[in-house]
Amino acid sequence: MSWTASDIPDQTGRVAVVTGANGGLGLETARELARKGAHVVMAARNLEKAATAEQDIRRQIPNPSLEVRKLDLGSLDSVKTFATEVLNAHPRVDILVNNAGVMGTPRQETADGFELQFGTNHLGHFALTARLMPALLRSQAARVVTVTSTARHFWGKLNVDDPHLTENYGPWRAYGQSKRANSHFALELDRRLRAAGAPVASLVAHPGYSNTNLQAQSYQSTGGEGRSQKFFHTMVQRVGMSPADGALPQLRAATDPEAKGGELYAPRFVNSGPAVRRPILQASRRPRDLEILWELSERETGISFDISGVR
Repeated sequence: MSWTASDIPDQTGRVAVVTGANGGLGLETARELARKGAHVVMAARNLEKAATAEQDIRRQIPNPSLEVRKLDLGSLDSVKTFATEVLNAHPRVDILVNNAGVMGTPRQETADGFELQFGTNHLGHFALTARLMPALLRSQAARVVTVTSTARHFWGKLNVDDPHLTENYGPWRAYGQSKRANSHFALELDRRLRAAGAPVASLVAHPGYSNTNLQAQSYQSTGGEGRSQKFFHTMVQRVGMSPADGALPQLRAATDPEAKGGELYAPRFVNSGPAVRRPILQASRRPRDLEILWELSERETGISFDISGVR
């Protein structure tokens, strides 16, 4: 039997934070967690779109427990403000889904001068997780789920000396680097949580080839000039999974009682199919590679993410 959203256990009394909850995978993740009784903090950069997403959920689910908050992962100040608001409102967070992202854009920089994809997809989520860790540690069994992509295998080697690709920038190289960083961060976070004896598990999820607005935004970001972006936008409309199906791996990672820290959940057939636990290649979890990314992330964000010292 395939795992579906109906297999999500009751989430009543649990608090979930979902980034990028205004559409696509984030919206479907927020919807299903709310359907099962969780209080969902819908984090989004565009509050107008987030309000529309909230109403979409409310039309389908009677009396969901939802809260919309502004979060721009491309701004460390925004991340800090968002995390402070969440900590003040919710002493405990049980689920954090690091879902939001940008893909295949021309070279741009965040408010902090980071390359847009690495800064938004990875560094913003690194900072957010660090700042929400006190609330996660107050949960009896919290989960942090970070979303990656198969792009991590093809273009993902981290340029330690130039992580923001000021030279030799390529949109897919930058995307792949950010998605490998997502995977490495999740695995190193879990290792450090285990070492600290913390009641928090960190997992990786891959949504497969899902027909969301991510490809459309990628194509639009090129002004209609990006051939590869146009190709992916066209193909995903023809063969991509629905957002509801694409969200199942991250929902399973976040809620399945059998799921464990350090695991990857993805479609059975790499980019399509039911959500299952998939193996992680040894080459994708070399300890030194994970440590290097962590050290670089602390340096870039200015955040010392020492789990044993978090209160």
